[in-house]
Amino acid sequence: MTIIKAEDFIQSIADAFQFISYYHPVDYIKALEAAHEREQSVIAKDAITQILVNSRMCAEQHRPVCQDTGIAVVFLKIGMDVKWQTNMSVTDMVNEGVRQAYNYSGNPLRASILADPAGGRTNTRDNTPAVIHMEVVSGNKVEVKIAAKGGGSENKSKLVMLNPNDSIVDWVLDIIPTMGAGWCPPGILGLGIGGTAEKAMLLAKEALMAPVNIHELQEHGANNTIDQLRLELYDKINALGIGAQGLGGLTTVLDVKILDYPTHAASLPVAMIPNCAATRHTHFTLDGSGLADLVPPSLENWPKITWQASTNTRRVNLDNVTKTDIQQWQAGESLLLSGKLLTGRDAAHKKIMELINQGQPLPEGLDFNGRFIYYVGPVNAVNEEAVGPAGPTTATRMDKFTDMMLEKVGIIGMVGKAERGPQTIELIKKHKAVYLIAVGGAAYLVSKAIRSARVLAFPELGMEAVYEFEVKDMPVMVAVDSIGESIHQKGPAEWKVVNL
Repeated sequence: MTIIKAEDFIQSIADAFQFISYYHPVDYIKALEAAHEREQSVIAKDAITQILVNSRMCAEQHRPVCQDTGIAVVFLKIGMDVKWQTNMSVTDMVNEGVRQAYNYSGNPLRASILADPAGGRTNTRDNTPAVIHMEVVSGNKVEVKIAAKGGGSENKSKLVMLNPNDSIVDWVLDIIPTMGAGWCPPGILGLGIGGTAEKAMLLAKEALMAPVNIHELQEHGANNTIDQLRLELYDKINALGIGAQGLGGLTTVLDVKILDYPTHAASLPVAMIPNCAATRHTHFTLDGSGLADLVPPSLENWPKITWQASTNTRRVNLDNVTKTDIQQWQAGESLLLSGKLLTGRDAAHKKIMELINQGQPLPEGLDFNGRFIYYVGPVNAVNEEAVGPAGPTTATRMDKFTDMMLEKVGIIGMVGKAERGPQTIELIKKHKAVYLIAVGGAAYLVSKAIRSARVLAFPELGMEAVYEFEVKDMPVMVAVDSIGESIHQKGPAEWKVVNL
């Protein structure tokens, strides 16, 4: 009989979530480095460079690789011969570990979990509750797999109930181009095949925690149907030309992971869940001897590359830029932003809409007219930081508010990540505005351009409050220019042709 002390289990959970917030798995880093070396698209290679540099910075400074520090996901295999030394439930112990991890003052992690999801959507302030999957197995140990799953990639999860003779490959290749860039490729694709609808989704999520090893499979060849499916999907998905951040390029997925389970004769459930550039997970086992042994990876595992703006990058002063100025910018062009930049995302946009619909003014001191808005929910600052990691959130979610923000609120530009919808592109063209992107997966690198930050409105929204950032040389790219040309349409189309 193995005795697991509550304090060891809770502390191990807390330590593990801190660990994965700043250490990418080494297998992911090596796969991303290989993608960087073979990438031929200049803008995609630049995006991968930023992700790799950001990753190393976070490993060195113990700061989150992404501002979205994820929803806590925990898989437990509990041995039947384990005895817990506690009066708490296993669920309560997990949640206490998550609470301690996300509230740790030395590296606070962003609280993103909202209670009452169909109603008031109130932030729980400590990122609990976690999503927990438990299984009782033979043995006298507790096996733990944890992941911090970002919302941008989780929102792209798909489930289909295919007919038994339908093609899984055809379905995946039809779906991938519709997912856009909000899941921050290049990343990992997890597939669950079989069981029932809920079992397939669970398989897909757990598949994401397996090692990145497609290169080994390519070398040794397939041994079974699942191996063959992985290889076929890996090649055909990358041939779509979507590329890093959806900009067009050679690598969209670094690996395709698949788990399967027996299913009903009439069914073929298939679930697909992507993992983003902020791939975060780790595994450990508790045997009663104390805390989990989490071994930090050597910094030698990161490639020795640096990032710097290209010589033809346009410098922009946000404090005096005009609508006339932005007419000169072209899709795919790199910019460095300096000056005052306002922020706002889902909840802030909703608040603004409610005020406008009620005929009320915006909060005192909040004026978007002629300004740029950055879609971001930053991590809290530590030490001398102006703000913690502050990478972009998926701009597509703000499409429903864009007409209001351009027509009634007066913004002239937006900064986020991923593509905009066709109607939003038409609105950008109509108002001769622009949409810029920062690299998703480079949150700490981006935050170094932010010199000061203050809350202007809606402080009750926590990380979704409206801030005013003072930025210096913040790297972005023109994704949609004032005539409506979109790099997310142009880039993948060009690289799909290259790959044919």
